[in-house]
Amino acid sequence: MRLKKITALFLTGALILSMAGCAGNGSKDKKEGSAGNEAQEPVKIATKPMTEQFILGEMLKKLIEEKAGYEVELTKGIGGGTSNIQPAMEKGEFDLYPEYTSSGWILVLGHKAGEVSDDKMLAKLQEEYEEKFDMTWVGLYGQNNTYAVVVREDTAKKYNLETCSDLAAVSDQLVFGGNPDYIERADGLPGMSAAYGFQFKEIKDIDIGLKYQALRNGDIDVTNGYTTDAQISQDDVRALKDDKSYQVNYFCSTVVRKDALEKYPKLKETLELMDGILTDQKMAELNYQVEEEGRDEAEVAEEFLKTSGLL
Repeated sequence: MRLKKITALFLTGALILSMAGCAGNGSKDKKEGSAGNEAQEPVKIATKPMTEQFILGEMLKKLIEEKAGYEVELTKGIGGGTSNIQPAMEKGEFDLYPEYTSSGWILVLGHKAGEVSDDKMLAKLQEEYEEKFDMTWVGLYGQNNTYAVVVREDTAKKYNLETCSDLAAVSDQLVFGGNPDYIERADGLPGMSAAYGFQFKEIKDIDIGLKYQALRNGDIDVTNGYTTDAQISQDDVRALKDDKSYQVNYFCSTVVRKDALEKYPKLKETLELMDGILTDQKMAELNYQVEEEGRDEAEVAEEFLKTSGLL
């Protein structure tokens, strides 16, 4: 999707009109008129190219429009995600976007995974983003979109599986199927196997879009996924608990430019309404409504906000 930009000609014209409207007034009136025009510019939101982010973007848009009264320009599905959105944020092309804690810590700040505990992560992100980018992080939505090991519900019941440690004890009887990058990357299956002692009977390469189908068909017994995958919201599969906390966490929050918080005085308190409203299961259910039931993400987002008492 192409980014929406206001042309220099439009800005010049708007400035001329603003100056004309203020002609004959004192300096105080001119300042007030300028502030009024500035506040009328839309709050610019970006999202990554994934269903979860589309829904979150719509939630932010609806809250800002309804609670703060600001117009919003939402650009969904920026290719490259963090790697392209962060530079655009630095240039002022966007005011805010939903981001995940470990993505900011590792991809943007260049730190190593596990260098800071989850309870200190948000404060450290706020500190370093303010220092380096004049941005901050506001609130934590509640869901943790991290890696998950997933089994069929009947397999979980048969072997009494609740955790990855439980799985390790019977892994030699089960077939693992996952997308190639997870099977190969150090913090994927190799790392999990080293941490838990997995010794699967067989390991199969499965296309990322076919994993859950293969799992439900019985072609494989175990796969990798994400904790907020749409499919995990259904009763026939189960995400096992990472009881050794091997995987880093990806809690979602809002990254916002500090100048946007100054420009839009009601913005911060509105963004804080997102704090703690979601769980992994609830996010997975919302993703399912869009991906599997074909519902519009804007409708799903608005319905959730209303049932949560936020609209």
